[in-house]
Amino acid sequence: MQLFLTGASGFIGGSLAHSLKARGHAIRGLVRDKVKAERLAALGIEPVLGDLEDRALLTAEARRADAVINAASSDHAEAVEALLAGLRGSGKPLLHTSGSSVIGDDVRGEVLSDKVFDEDTPFIVEPDKRARHAVDTSVLAAEGMRGIVLCNTMIYGTGTGLSPDSVQIPPLVKQARKSGVVRIVGKGVNRWSNVHIDDVVALYLLALERAPAGAFYFVENGEASYAEIGAAIAQRLGLGPVQSWSVEEASREWGEGHARYSFGSNSRVRGKRARRELDWKPRHDSVTAWIRDEMPLG
Repeated sequence: MQLFLTGASGFIGGSLAHSLKARGHAIRGLVRDKVKAERLAALGIEPVLGDLEDRALLTAEARRADAVINAASSDHAEAVEALLAGLRGSGKPLLHTSGSSVIGDDVRGEVLSDKVFDEDTPFIVEPDKRARHAVDTSVLAAEGMRGIVLCNTMIYGTGTGLSPDSVQIPPLVKQARKSGVVRIVGKGVNRWSNVHIDDVVALYLLALERAPAGAFYFVENGEASYAEIGAAIAQRLGLGPVQSWSVEEASREWGEGHARYSFGSNSRVRGKRARRELDWKPRHDSVTAWIRDEMPLG
């Protein structure tokens, strides 16, 4: 199968490219700069120089591919529209990467929510995340193709592509190394569902082969609070007690969007449909154990 993959040099996309290439698929990967293009080519991935703003390029690549995986952005509506334009009427699959902060709340790390969503639960979407929800809906409703949304939770583990680091735990670790103190937003009682990158890749492969049109999957296997995650990082790095930051303080380090939704929110989901429909069997079930025992120190 010939695949077009956006985000080919990123954490999720790079890990997908590695596994798809190993399974004999031919991959054309979108990449913005020539240095990364050369590195992708060395891995056997054909680079496509461009970005998500190039609608004509995205549409043309979608038309020529047997399947498309968007692993570059959950929020770039125009890029998704361009990919859909190239696929409508073809019967081909588009796997779109979303993220479970789409149902995140704005509790600043101070409240544990009792709301746990699954694929059959009506979502509560905060105003700041309605644009992402609209992108997801456009993929699911696309006609004449297989539109599939994989809504990832907090991903941990080490990627196998050009970018080995995910977007939540590594920034906490980087800040702790720089300051000597692990910091979390508020009390850190807020909880996030999570999943290992190897299990993420396994589900994308299953969805590519078997998921029906209009399928939405939460990608999850366990959950933890940020207080628990911070304590595990402190133990792994040999640091003292975890300290609290306000959203305003955290925003100066990570930006307001990340402070509020990546680190300060609850995002509690259960991925029932993938287990039921695709027989997905994730193997990793503890982000804190991975941090304490496996997280790279280099």
